[in-house]
Amino acid sequence: MFSFFSIVLIVVVALVVFNLPKSKSTASSGRRGGYSKWIGGGLGWALGGPIGALLGFAFGSVFEQGQTGMPGSQPTRQGDFNVSLLVLSAAMMKADGTVKKSELDYVKQFLYRNFGKEAAEQYLLMLREILKQEINLQEVAGQIGGFMDYSSRLQLMHYLFGIAGSDGQLNAIELDMLQHIASYLGVGSADFTSIKAMFVKETDSAYKILEVSPEASDEEVKKAYREMAVKFHPDKVSHLGEEVRAAAEEKFKQVTDAWEQVKKQRGIK
Repeated sequence: MFSFFSIVLIVVVALVVFNLPKSKSTASSGRRGGYSKWIGGGLGWALGGPIGALLGFAFGSVFEQGQTGMPGSQPTRQGDFNVSLLVLSAAMMKADGTVKKSELDYVKQFLYRNFGKEAAEQYLLMLREILKQEINLQEVAGQIGGFMDYSSRLQLMHYLFGIAGSDGQLNAIELDMLQHIASYLGVGSADFTSIKAMFVKETDSAYKILEVSPEASDEEVKKAYREMAVKFHPDKVSHLGEEVRAAAEEKFKQVTDAWEQVKKQRGIK
């Protein structure tokens, strides 16, 4: 798959080569004639699949508005992760038919905290345009699942649960969408249940986080913790940049807290 920045570069070159004329209706505002987003979307689909189409259309729309800024240069894998995060954020925010202020605030805070003011504002500009488009969840998530490593997909799911629960509750529609996304991404049911238990607290949540039954022996619980500690360790996503690694520490902490809770209940030394 072409990276985010490869697609954007091609879109920009196309816009320059075609040198689209301004129509009379848009000349006074300094905007392009309305074709930029369609060229962007067409090139994106051809070169980057459904994600490329969404991104190309969004960037073309931003270009028409005279705003050509985009997030600064990043390693390809980090750029791809961030774009996937934006597209799935939009899908999650639209899950129940309305974009809640709490969801938008959660996304804003996450982006500002992890990527800084300048990059966050540019990502939010792209998110605004993506939110205006129809998103084929199965195609988009399927594409992400095809090129992204498993640890990164787990981190995406953790982030999406955060969006869904930003208003203090997870409704049935949101949970259903999260389950579908996990399935399309190729995230296993046990890992989905583990991440869900980090947000939906039940009496056996600690065991669910560790992916082990309350009837398991102490040795089985110890082994489960060791395996989860490796699977969810922040270093697993360090290739996506320090920002994403730092965000992954929250998930890892919940695994550690679950282990401490079970260890205390059982009196394990």
